[in-house]
Amino acid sequence: MHIQRPRSLMAIFVGLLLIGLFSVPVRAADIQEVVSPGGIKAWLVEEHSIPIVSMNVVWRGGSSLDPADKAGLAHLAASTMDEGAGELDSKAFQGRLSDLAIELSFDVGKDNFSGSLKTLSENTDEAFRLLGLALSAPRFDEEPVERIRAQILTSLNRQLSDPRSLAGEAWFRLAFGDHPYSQPTDGTLKTMAAVTRQDLADFAKTALGKDNMIIGVVGDIDAKKLAALLDSTFGALPATATARPIPDVKPLAEAAIEIIPQDIPQSLVTFGGQGVKRDDPDYYAAYVLNYILGGGSFESRLTDEVREKRGLVYSIYTYLYPLDASGLQLGGFGTGNASVKKALSLVEQEIAGIRENGVTADELSNAKTYLNGSFPLSLSSNASIAGILVAMQVSDLPIKYLDQRASLINAVTQADVKRVARKILDPEKLIVVVVGKPVGLDPMGAGVKKQ
Repeated sequence: MHIQRPRSLMAIFVGLLLIGLFSVPVRAADIQEVVSPGGIKAWLVEEHSIPIVSMNVVWRGGSSLDPADKAGLAHLAASTMDEGAGELDSKAFQGRLSDLAIELSFDVGKDNFSGSLKTLSENTDEAFRLLGLALSAPRFDEEPVERIRAQILTSLNRQLSDPRSLAGEAWFRLAFGDHPYSQPTDGTLKTMAAVTRQDLADFAKTALGKDNMIIGVVGDIDAKKLAALLDSTFGALPATATARPIPDVKPLAEAAIEIIPQDIPQSLVTFGGQGVKRDDPDYYAAYVLNYILGGGSFESRLTDEVREKRGLVYSIYTYLYPLDASGLQLGGFGTGNASVKKALSLVEQEIAGIRENGVTADELSNAKTYLNGSFPLSLSSNASIAGILVAMQVSDLPIKYLDQRASLINAVTQADVKRVARKILDPEKLIVVVVGKPVGLDPMGAGVKKQ
């Protein structure tokens, strides 16, 4: 679970931020590949100007591997893995983290299970020891497991009336049917209740191996010390994980609208369909296309047409969502119940226009300027750089990617954008979920019904 940062460490962070030491320009030449004596690999960026070490670690295979009748297993494991380990019960383990101002947490997505560690460099050895204990000897004692399960069940109960949660889960069910991607990462009330402590112990022993592990480290640590810590921290993990590959899948190939009635003044709309996977050669063209369509905030076509010209929404957006087994492009907006049909019609109109006519030279130039200019802002802290290091490895990108990224974006042409728009955008195949009581909009699509 997330640990609240103590005041003393917060004061250090704020002070460092004020004097600008968190703005760390990182280049490919700064990244070292460290291989421990035991063969564990990590990417490292040394940054000795501040006494902090940040590490991100990811294991391939996330909530999509949960058994259907125990969806939420990985989520409960992520939420309880730091609630006691080895000789330390929950109170002692959490107390040790707090006393040393160590931040340790775990999380799970559809494709990955992840851990995050942040510590003052003077406590690096103990921070890595505690992480190693949490991974190799989690206790999953009854009290913390049931306490955290109760918190998750309370959250799941709230989600039953939360429009955003309802729309997101319904969209994936509608788009993917019986495929594992349709399972909610947090589970359901029924499946979360079915997860046992033995299930959690089995997950820890089988899902987290050295063969499906990816590590990024940034901060006040050198390669020699990191190499030793990699073995002491991760050496006890199994050599191989039992994660099975998820079969490739495309979202529903026909238009569908599902309406979830709810007595709210504004409907929440989630829409989307086919996108691209991260390793698709057309990824960068799709990235630029998405920015121009709906990813560019106030510069996007959807914002201009639906918000600025007609005032139907406060915000409207799209984004690429590349999964291991499927590429998606998703979007959403909220609007008054009487305006849903009109707003969706405008979305379809803009998709049709960009598919048919492509984008202008100015739109393309502005998109490249923003996407390249804003990227350094994502490298503004040790933790964010560690995250980028892991994301690069997850996507099988080379160390030199940071120096190549701008040229890959700049190489995208108007013809590329138009070609990719025809490939992935189709207003007649939008998958739409609406939570609310939209006026004049009927559910449609194979197997789709008003709930």
